[in-house]
Amino acid sequence: MPQGHIARKRFGQNFLSDAGIIRQIIDAIAPKPGEAIVEIGPGLGAITVPLQAACGHLHVVEIDRDLIAKLKQTWSPAQITIHEGDALKFDFGTLPAPLRVVGNLPYNISTPLLFHFASYAERVRDMTFMLQKEVVDRMVAEPDSEAYGRLSVMLQYRFNMASLFDVPPTAFKPAPKVTSAIVYMQPRPASECSCRDEGLLGKIVTAAFGQRRKTLRNTLRDHVSDADFAALGINPQARGETLSVQDYVRITDYLVEHKTDLAG
Repeated sequence: MPQGHIARKRFGQNFLSDAGIIRQIIDAIAPKPGEAIVEIGPGLGAITVPLQAACGHLHVVEIDRDLIAKLKQTWSPAQITIHEGDALKFDFGTLPAPLRVVGNLPYNISTPLLFHFASYAERVRDMTFMLQKEVVDRMVAEPDSEAYGRLSVMLQYRFNMASLFDVPPTAFKPAPKVTSAIVYMQPRPASECSCRDEGLLGKIVTAAFGQRRKTLRNTLRDHVSDADFAALGINPQARGETLSVQDYVRITDYLVEHKTDLAG
């Protein structure tokens, strides 16, 4: 891939350049011929080259027109299909399933991107991303930990996830100010994602973590009464970070079953 591109802050660009880390990422993905793989933000092609070589044909989503021009110079349409535009607005339902999604996600929009990808989970086989380590720590956090929050609950509801390894700033050009990490995400079977109202689940979780220092009695007062907490066997004096993903699902299902007029 031709070099000489100036990284653009507005696209959150930091280009991976460490050959050892690149090999680790490809080993983690383990691409096979014929698999439907889409790379988000191929950049200067650090993992695009080995991915395309392994799978034969690759989809990429890229917003930077200069990089798109370089991609077109380097690969034929038979090797790579380029989808020009913002990954946040891209319809991943137009790509073949089961889909494998990979990429070094722009850290400035990583959370909305993760929720966007989650909406296509039923079509996805797995996802392997590089993200800011702090974000990955939040994604895989356990209850009763400082990192555990809305992102943890909503993603763990839909995915089995694992933090694979850290990536130091020195692996990039230009070097970011933060350590990165590789996270692996595999959609859970639909039978395990059986919350009766996922929209309400999102509201409950958002409210519970909206003011972390407050008790559930305060944060969920518009949704859950003391009698409801008693019926659920949940201490209203507890805080949001003490509840498991399944606890939030139980609360939501209880409200769907027992409330005819749900606030919020």
